[in-house]
Amino acid sequence: MTGKIMRLATLWLSAGLHSTLIAARPSGTPRGCYRNSPSEKSNYHKNVGVLEYVNPHIGTSGTSPNSNGGMIPSVSVPFGMTRWTAQTRENYISQVPYHDNDTFVHGFQATHQPAIWMGELGQTVIMPGWGDELKPAFEQRGLYFRKEDEVSTPYVYEVLLDADTDGEHGWDLTEAAVGEGPVPGGAGGVPEDVRDSANGRTQKRSTQSGPYDHSIRVAMTALAHTGHLRLNYEDPYSGISGSAPNSPYVFIQATRQNWTGRIEIDPENWEISGSNPQRQDYKLGPDNPATFSGYFVARFSEPFTSYGTTTGRNVSEGTHDSSGESLGAYVRFSPDTTRVEIRTGISFVSIEQARKNLNIEMPDGTSFDATVEQVKQAWLERLGRVTIEGVNGTDGEHDQRSIWYTGLFHALQYPNDFSEPTGRDPSLPRVFYNGYTDSIHTSNESYYQSWSIWDTYRAEHSLLTLFAPERVNGMMRSLLNIFDWSGRLPMWANMIETNIMIATNADVVLANALSRGFRSFNISKAWAAVRKDAYEPPERDTELLYYDREPDTPYEVRAGLTSYMDHGWVDNDRWAESASRTLDYAFDDAACAIVARQAGDNKVANNLEKRAKNYANLWNSETQFMQARNNNGSFANETWGWTEGDKWVYTFDVCHDVDGLANLFKDAHCGMKAKLDEHFNGGHNFHSNEPSHHVPYLYSLIGYPNSAADCIRAIAWENYNATSSGLSGNEDLGQMSAWYVFSALGFYPVNSAGDEYVIGTPFFEKVSLRLPRGVATGGEIGLVGESETELVISAPGAPMKPYVKSLAIDGEEKKKPVITYTELVNAKAIVFEMSEIPTNWGSRGDS
Repeated sequence: MTGKIMRLATLWLSAGLHSTLIAARPSGTPRGCYRNSPSEKSNYHKNVGVLEYVNPHIGTSGTSPNSNGGMIPSVSVPFGMTRWTAQTRENYISQVPYHDNDTFVHGFQATHQPAIWMGELGQTVIMPGWGDELKPAFEQRGLYFRKEDEVSTPYVYEVLLDADTDGEHGWDLTEAAVGEGPVPGGAGGVPEDVRDSANGRTQKRSTQSGPYDHSIRVAMTALAHTGHLRLNYEDPYSGISGSAPNSPYVFIQATRQNWTGRIEIDPENWEISGSNPQRQDYKLGPDNPATFSGYFVARFSEPFTSYGTTTGRNVSEGTHDSSGESLGAYVRFSPDTTRVEIRTGISFVSIEQARKNLNIEMPDGTSFDATVEQVKQAWLERLGRVTIEGVNGTDGEHDQRSIWYTGLFHALQYPNDFSEPTGRDPSLPRVFYNGYTDSIHTSNESYYQSWSIWDTYRAEHSLLTLFAPERVNGMMRSLLNIFDWSGRLPMWANMIETNIMIATNADVVLANALSRGFRSFNISKAWAAVRKDAYEPPERDTELLYYDREPDTPYEVRAGLTSYMDHGWVDNDRWAESASRTLDYAFDDAACAIVARQAGDNKVANNLEKRAKNYANLWNSETQFMQARNNNGSFANETWGWTEGDKWVYTFDVCHDVDGLANLFKDAHCGMKAKLDEHFNGGHNFHSNEPSHHVPYLYSLIGYPNSAADCIRAIAWENYNATSSGLSGNEDLGQMSAWYVFSALGFYPVNSAGDEYVIGTPFFEKVSLRLPRGVATGGEIGLVGESETELVISAPGAPMKPYVKSLAIDGEEKKKPVITYTELVNAKAIVFEMSEIPTNWGSRGDS
């Protein structure tokens, strides 16, 4: 292969030519644990195992929302309802609460913002201070910190703050400064092409050095519904004659402007409680969660010497409670106080439930160290199942172990379990707020939210079947519960449906589970749900454009299905994003057919499989590209009709019938190979967005696995690293990381509705996976074969040898570059023989 991809592949190889291969044996020192850091005074970082390789700062930097990974250095447990993060800016749609360029902390936030382009809901912010002047406003309360005094791990976040920080900082980083951001309420304007035809800030870091006169050393950890903060007020002049005593305090912000909340101080029980009804996606979707609110109860370890409430910058000393906008409360402590701990329960149900969550997860007497250890063990249970050996010896900024383990850490945060406990016994019923019915529900299992399905159907859900199989059936049941409540499966659910992105890719998620043997949910209901997607257009389908972020629309589902069912494509002159919709609907039809056969409806499955060929209706044989079409059959402008992509990437958007796609090209597979070469060498592949993720693997499926290997390694090198800029695009609830996790193992789920993985090029010499119980039995425990098993994937020389020469599963040779889920989870040994030069393995002649 020539051009840019080949040059990048050469960089991948040359990076390790003069360095030795290293085995991933943890040294016990956490990533980001710097000299003079707070960790020197803590014992949190012992026995961390592979967590030493996790860097939560990966994906926290970028010059624009689209070049930002959209991640935060948060702490919580896997799939936790609430994540806690340092707040360096106010978040809104297109901005998350933390950016790695920032050097002022304005609070510690309990956040529920799932992705950078989605809205926050029901957040709480806690900020310590020290001094006689209370500073409640965002720009007032920011305290300076040095990056070398910040430590971030999956189980604890630590930072040293300058308590004497003067001045105001960061007004331009507030929600008020930007008027809710570029899409107020989540709603966007009508795109130009649709109108015509129905189609960061970078802050210089201070050079300040030396010790602070007064500092606040913060350590933060969190469980699923509770946060635990430890504040050490450090005064080197304490006890010295003439040293003026300072008054330590803590401020809690309940609401921002335009949102009316409530706050109450209970000095007898050392508590502050409150509510916040903010939901930034309020203009999107058909649902009306009128009574939604986030609730909190914060319990302190020290008594209050004084207290009050705030509205904006206005302070009401001695006030117990208040309601309103820009609302907060504060409590002060004795001047000789050196440590304050705060345990905070979070709920979407009620203040009483927030207090119950606190008493269940962090009862009185719970030490901070004990909470840290609990979170650490929760992550070790997941990530500690994988041991990596034989890694390309690059510098620390490109450490593949750090990229891989952080990727798995990201992927196992979503979707979020929004159910809340009723007791310490996990078998007891759970409660949750249901935004679709605007009511409180009780259930015997978890309820999952944060469904970015247009992104995650590609690889994230396949990853969950391997690394969290015990949760997969429950996730499918949550999807079907949403269908019961709303009449539709979700597209992009952020507490309720937002109608973000296109197509009904929940069809694929359900097919993915069924194809892998997960069947502990109502398959008949699953078929009813996806059948409705496939055959019933949305309300007002012929009236609305259904453009991206169109406000106040009905459930969008398959907008344009009216024309798709009539003549096999979505009309570009009647609906927005028509070409991408047509291609996605064809794939969704293939997924629906899988569900139909599982439900026993073979007749309709046959019809759906026929409809799944509709992708060919967009083929322009003259240009050899996919192209949008108008109602009269004419082709539209080649730049119209695409969703976060163009004609290049969408020409290859046929994951379910790659041979059928290849046969559309002149010279068939050879012609498709030439077009792929032109795509990659011409700079048309943008891995920062999801439609590109499967494309390099198409080389393998049409008989050119050597080209796949070159592209995959070049993409990994160019788009991932172990720094805060380590994701070239938005994480999108685990999908960006899922691509890397799978690709490093040597395979990827191109057709995620089915059960096959396509072979690429393994990055490591040896990966040992201790697969969880239930991975081979559809997530069920207690069945024959449900025990933990160990799978070893070996590829001697892989860091320096990109090409597969042979592949064997438990000694049985594989000729084709495809393995199935069943083969994968039942195998004990997958052995790659690698080569420095291209081979014939997997080519059309060899297979």
